[in-house]
Amino acid sequence: MGAVGRLSDWPNVQQVKKLVNHDCDYRLRVGNYRVIFDVLDAVRIIRIEEVKKRDDRTY
Repeated sequence: MGAVGRLSDWPNVQQVKKLVNHDCDYRLRVGNYRVIFDVLDAVRIIRIEEVKKRDDRTY
């Protein structure tokens, strides 16, 4: 299963960090890439907003 597929085990996912001062709530670290996403717990939807290569302007 890929990194994004492991989000189906939410909230028991490693490499996830809560974001502060960002439009989205969380980021998943996948090597040099970051998956920026929100979680809607009421209906268990994970909405991926961005996948970006990590640099000093990623967040």
